[in-house]
Amino acid sequence: MTTATATAPGGRTPVRAAESRGALLGYLGDTLALAGRHLTHLRRSPGRLVLVTMNPLVMLIAIGYLFRNSMNVPGGVAYEDFIMAGIAIQVGLTSVGPTAIGVALDLQHGLVDRFRSLPIAPSSVLIGRTLSDLFVGVVSLTAVSLVGLGVGWRPHEGLLRTAAGFGVLLAFIYTMLWVGILLGTTQKNVEAIDGTGALVLVVFSFLSNAYVGVGGLPGWLRPVAEWNPVTSVITTCRRLWGNDPAGAAGGGFPSHHPGLVTAITLSALLVIAVAGSVRGFRRAVG
Repeated sequence: MTTATATAPGGRTPVRAAESRGALLGYLGDTLALAGRHLTHLRRSPGRLVLVTMNPLVMLIAIGYLFRNSMNVPGGVAYEDFIMAGIAIQVGLTSVGPTAIGVALDLQHGLVDRFRSLPIAPSSVLIGRTLSDLFVGVVSLTAVSLVGLGVGWRPHEGLLRTAAGFGVLLAFIYTMLWVGILLGTTQKNVEAIDGTGALVLVVFSFLSNAYVGVGGLPGWLRPVAEWNPVTSVITTCRRLWGNDPAGAAGGGFPSHHPGLVTAITLSALLVIAVAGSVRGFRRAVG
């Protein structure tokens, strides 16, 4: 006598389907637990939150407020409106260094070795780190936005487009966090990581249209600024917020299709950073 086993429509038995759901829930639980651990550490040592928040705030106050009367933006756009997107992307660029240093220190101090003795997936360690650091980015972005409103920045395209602009910024911040993890898993020297993070901040923010339009840069530098992924992110946010003067992003393909360029570059960079981070992490702990 044989016993029939019920099969789910997808070809899996109910037992296997339950095991898959249990494994997924366990993975999510491990990831959230690790993210909570990082947030607990952040509460005890809030230096990373202060660093990620203060750098954009200093630039906003020093350039966007103190020098606003000295800046001439074409098209009648107020300089506070023009500069806000360029200041906001600094939250993501500033996050690269602290995230990379945190990963490198975890690897050097043996914390990951203790994780290896637990029944958790290695990728959950990295995703937990990104989730906790994304929370830091959200808090920093909120603080920068409130100060921006205080110094005169205003979005002009309605609630949905304003929210879409912040969605683009969150996608950029999350991508930069994975770039930081890639840096932390491939470099061993904390001083070198700190210098690289500072270089990323300076180069990608100043070689873009964050502070002045592309037309205000030297001729040989304009193509670099036009194709800088940061320029596309900034232009996308400005157009969603109604803060983009004509010609501020140059006249090339990225200026005419900033949303498309942003989606392609962030997606490609995220895939490369995640793949490289997982490989570097496995090699570091192996």
